Order: sequence, then C-alpha cells, then structure tokens
Amino acid sequence: MTSLIVEDTALLSANIAIIGGSGLYQMQALTNKRSVTIQTPYGDPSDDIILGDLDGVTVAFLTRHGQGHRLTPSEVPYRANIYALKTLGVRYIISVSAVGSLQEAFKPLDMVVPDQMIDMTKHRVSTFFGDGAVAHVSMADPLCPVLAGILMRAYSEANINEGTCHPKATYVCIEGPQFSTRAESHWYRQIQADIIGMTNMPEAKLAREASIAYATLALVTDFDCWHPVEEAVSADYAIQNLIKNAENAQQVIKQAVALIAAERPESIAHNALAQALVTPIEAMDEQTKTRLAALLS
Repeated sequence: MTSLIVEDTALLSANIAIIGGSGLYQMQALTNKRSVTIQTPYGDPSDDIILGDLDGVTVAFLTRHGQGHRLTPSEVPYRANIYALKTLGVRYIISVSAVGSLQEAFKPLDMVVPDQMIDMTKHRVSTFFGDGAVAHVSMADPLCPVLAGILMRAYSEANINEGTCHPKATYVCIEGPQFSTRAESHWYRQIQADIIGMTNMPEAKLAREASIAYATLALVTDFDCWHPVEEAVSADYAIQNLIKNAENAQQVIKQAVALIAAERPESIAHNALAQALVTPIEAMDEQTKTRLAALLS
C-alpha cells in the first residue's frame, strides 16, 4: 500500500468517506489503497486516511479510534478528522458505530439508521468556530435524511439474512468511556432515546459545519443495562456481537457507496454553512481565514 504525506491534496480526492468505528478497522473490499497523512489546523486525525476503490468508486476510509483502537471516545480528534476529510473533497460521510439498545425492539445484531440525536457529552470541542468567526448551523435534523434513506435502500439490496435494520431512531451520545449506570439507562429510556453510543457527537455537528452530508449505520451490540433479563453490557460481550455484524455492515456500505456515486444526491448539509455564517469573511483576520480555509472555500 502506497504511503503519502499530503499538504496539497489537489491531486487526491474522494466524494464519499467511511468512518469506521469499533470493530470496523478496514474495508476488505477496497483495492488500489493509498495511505494519506493529512495535517490540519486542529492537529492530526485519528490515523492516516486510506484512499481506495470500492467497485470502481474512490472512497476515503478513516478508523475513528485509530489502528489498534488506541483512542477513547473522548480522545478522538473529531475536528481534525472532519477537517481532513473536507480537504479531500468529501461531500458524504457514512459513519459506522457500535451502539447499545434502549428499547426491546432493537435487538443485538440489528442495524439502525437513526434520524435524531441527543448530545450528552461534556468535554469535547463541538465546533470549528469561535476565535474570530461565528456560525450557527441548524441541527434540527442532525443526520442527513437523504443519505439515511440511501443506507436503508442499501440494506435492502444487500440481502442481509441476520437481524433487521430500523429507520428513524434517536441516538443518545454519552461521554464514556464507562458504560451507563442502571439509573442513567432507565432515564435515557424515559426521554425516548432508542440507542446509546459514545462517538457520533460532536462528529455530526462538525460534519454539518463542514457542509458534509452525514448519516450513521449503527450496529446494535447489547441492551445496555436497563433490561430486566438480559445481562448488562460488557466490552467483551459487545465486541463479540460487533465482530459478527461487521461483515454485514461492509455489504451495506458497499451498496450505499454505489448508490451515492450513481445519484450524487443534494443534502440539507451541503449549504448549511452558507446559511449559518454570521461573521462576514472579509471581517475575519487572516489567521482565522487560514484556519477555516477548507470550510469557507
């Protein structure tokens, strides 16, 4: 696999990116792989970005926790990750995430394409803005409905024989790295959350600020700890189920990439910043404009 250190990414680009979460550290079907090191104003991404071809479509693949799963959810450099993908020309991100279920209907080995999110994180920088520029993007619909629809179609076309895929669910994102207490798990159910994870915020917020369509393929691994009969979640139990579902997830992603490449759909995200930027670009100092260059172009 070719390795490149990139400061000028003009010759390297991809419209579609896959952010692999726990259990999905590579895409086995990728060919012609190139490892790209990108430096950003927000530090280094979680790992080198892998550019490769998936059935003739160039995609960018980034493992969220780094190779060897060395970053906790709070340590993931979310701003660097999204900014690096933006510099490559990415317009669509498929996020793959392990989640626990907060409702009986969402069972281990199922998949979920959520449409809403609740952000319970506490210690993460969730914006590119501040320090000389102000923007307020809309997060009423935090996940791109068009991209979510493509994921559902892709699941149907992939003919997965195990579990099912649920549309329209609310994902609550907690800080971690610890799992919930029983009291917290029951409270999340009371506020009508359906699944629980640790990584999709501020990822979704930053993707929206970067005008990138973002949707999640969530892989259910457990029932958290609210369930009166099922055992409480543990890392070993969750990872075992995640490994079982990772192969199915790759089949769904493969179909989704083909659909996106063929249709190139317009998203509510693609013009989000144009409608949200409060500070005129001409009023920004040069340092701020340089820092935000990939977002403002």
